[in-house]
Amino acid sequence: MIIDTHCHLNFDRFDEDRDAIMTRATDNNVRVIVIPAIDEITSHEAISLAEKHAGVFACVGYHPNYVIQFTNETREKIHAISAHSKVVAIGEIGLDYYWDTVPRDQQKRAFEAQLALATDVNLPVVIHCRDAFPDTLEILADWTKRTNYPERPGVLHSFAGTLEDAKRALDMGFYLGITGPVTFPKADGLRTVARTIPLDRLLIETDAPFLTPQQRRGKRNEPAYVKWIGERIAIERAIEPEALFAATTENARHLFQLGDLSAL
Repeated sequence: MIIDTHCHLNFDRFDEDRDAIMTRATDNNVRVIVIPAIDEITSHEAISLAEKHAGVFACVGYHPNYVIQFTNETREKIHAISAHSKVVAIGEIGLDYYWDTVPRDQQKRAFEAQLALATDVNLPVVIHCRDAFPDTLEILADWTKRTNYPERPGVLHSFAGTLEDAKRALDMGFYLGITGPVTFPKADGLRTVARTIPLDRLLIETDAPFLTPQQRRGKRNEPAYVKWIGERIAIERAIEPEALFAATTENARHLFQLGDLSAL
């Protein structure tokens, strides 16, 4: 079994052929898909898809580029829906200094508020960090000192930092999610991270419809392609792909508390 731990399956780019996409995923042994949210609407969409499909799970929360809409009222709404049985994390949340469409102070406040929410509801977090590692890691370091579940605080999704950034995140108990760029010809730094970090802290994800692996680069990404990410990491680590997939599946099960997946 393979798990795609980050796929925006609810996005409209999948509306015309979502069922076919899920069939291709299953045909490639991708039996579980975790859908992150970017705001309240997509939180509900993720839950709706999770209700329809046994192998789909949802995250709820506000992406940093959308926290202009984040208020005390929306925080309470996210808190309420996080109790749904198919919700496995708060996310994706974090900081984005690349697009910088929301004032950084506002991003930080929303980030800290959602980390506190994750503590309240005892769920891990899915972290978005783009061009913001110093501030992101500082905020996470402060939060993990006060969290109730230091062994599984969350995942830094689509990790794009340095090996030193990776080590700081790992020291705090985080997992690292590796996406399609690990297959790109010039991504030597990311491959070094994927090769070096402990196998029991590694997750694989597509971030579909974005970040398509080299084999289909320039095309829409989809969950079936997560196998190419895993296969490239297996080459880097000099292990069989089956061993890589077994480890990353177990890591996802532990982080997201997915329980018994044998029926999928």
